[in-house]
Amino acid sequence: MKNILQNNGINRRSFLGRASALAMTAAFGSTIMATGAFAQEPVKGGTLKMALGGGGTTDSLDPAIAANSVTFHLMRILGEPLVDVAADGALEMRVAEAVESDPEAKVWRFKIRQGVEFHDGAVLTPEDVLATLERHSDEESQSGALGIMQGIESMRVDGDWVEVTLSTPNADLPYLMSDYHLQIQPNGGRDDPASGIGAGAYKLTAHEPGVRYTFEKHATYWDSTRGHYDAVEFLIINDSTARMAALQSGQVHIANLVEPKVAALLNRAPNLEVKNVPGRGHYIFAMHTDTAPFDNRDLRLALKFAVNRAEMVDKILQGYGTIGNDIPINAAYPLFEETLPQRTFDIEKAAEHYKASGHDGSPIVLKVADTAFPGAVDAAALFQQSAAAAGIPLEIQRVPNDGYWSEVWNKEPFCASYWGGRPVQDQMYSTAYLSTADWNDTRFTNPEFDDLLMQARAELDPATRVGTYAKMAAILHDEGGVIVPMFNDFVEAISNDVQGWVADGGQDTMNGLAPHKTWLVA
Repeated sequence: MKNILQNNGINRRSFLGRASALAMTAAFGSTIMATGAFAQEPVKGGTLKMALGGGGTTDSLDPAIAANSVTFHLMRILGEPLVDVAADGALEMRVAEAVESDPEAKVWRFKIRQGVEFHDGAVLTPEDVLATLERHSDEESQSGALGIMQGIESMRVDGDWVEVTLSTPNADLPYLMSDYHLQIQPNGGRDDPASGIGAGAYKLTAHEPGVRYTFEKHATYWDSTRGHYDAVEFLIINDSTARMAALQSGQVHIANLVEPKVAALLNRAPNLEVKNVPGRGHYIFAMHTDTAPFDNRDLRLALKFAVNRAEMVDKILQGYGTIGNDIPINAAYPLFEETLPQRTFDIEKAAEHYKASGHDGSPIVLKVADTAFPGAVDAAALFQQSAAAAGIPLEIQRVPNDGYWSEVWNKEPFCASYWGGRPVQDQMYSTAYLSTADWNDTRFTNPEFDDLLMQARAELDPATRVGTYAKMAAILHDEGGVIVPMFNDFVEAISNDVQGWVADGGQDTMNGLAPHKTWLVA
């Protein structure tokens, strides 16, 4: 059996099944696995097919405005960032081959790797890196990375290095540069931001937004440890049932956004395996704090107390996640302090705040679609029921999946959404809760919060930063417009033909790197 393993003739599940049939102990089976017998060499070639939910016909190839699961995957397969964050949280060099800073963490320098080529054959230069960072710093780009770029005072090229000077020190800056919007483009994307030309492992061969995308291996890709397939295909299937059917029928090898309610059923299929990993991802209901009736603090608190989080985690996540507390940060983040009291379902407090809000009793409209997050429609129905118990007239409007991320999210005053999280607290807060952030989807504006964020950036003492982040969490918890009922596991289903899978809680499907790091069994 060990020889079969080494020759790629059996997958992990089948191996364990045969070990059981031979009455091997779990310890013995684990010993064989630990000897390196399962450490296979990647198999080159073949076409990986993925069924992805969360896309639409309005999706763009412009990294600046990538805003959903599909566009996230497009950025990951087409582009290369300066740096990335590995599954264990370590900083990983990509376009930058070295990073250094002054002792105050105010001036940062990134040495640009030589010999990296774009898909059109042009050589990537430090000037391309500088132009990319400058474009995402421009408010007109509408970049999802704008919030993290606003702390930059100046940038320049110095030989092979790109130097970034900050207005205040920030020890986390390299982690911020891993943001998936910051894919390096020719001339920063100024000429044609939606060209799809990047420096990633695969280049675009066909794209039909909301339908399918195809890619072929970038022949001169610089990293020989990634990109084992000859080609990759994304099929955009927003309907969860149809997406799982495509996987079960063998039409695709990987399906993302598996609903927990069907995960156990899929896991019993002989040719499939469900993968899940906890992380920083969370499901939310976002209220615009500058729009009536959500500009009323009491009304926001009424809705927060009206959420039965335990019920949602039990019925929606079914073991694939944990309870949220109306902040986007959990124990997966460095410098997290667990002293914030857990908000619980409280009918009396919800009714008390609703009465204090003076609301006129008209329907409070929550817009939702299946694409908002797996189980979003069912979660909204549970929210409606628990709110009704407190006398709050919540009305659910189910809207089409197509166009949800361009016409509803970040535009309608109350809607369901999700966040995949970010590697560090500064990046999460800067992207979605800083007053000037383009992706501030709750329109949260709080000068004290903004000031504390700047203080946390400038502080190099970890203990002091923990205290500052705790103050920010308390403000957002009580004053903000985000309802965070739950933190989700990332749940995908994959064919047993897919090898090399690694658990990575950064985002779904190995933080978007399944096409880069996996391969098909020979």
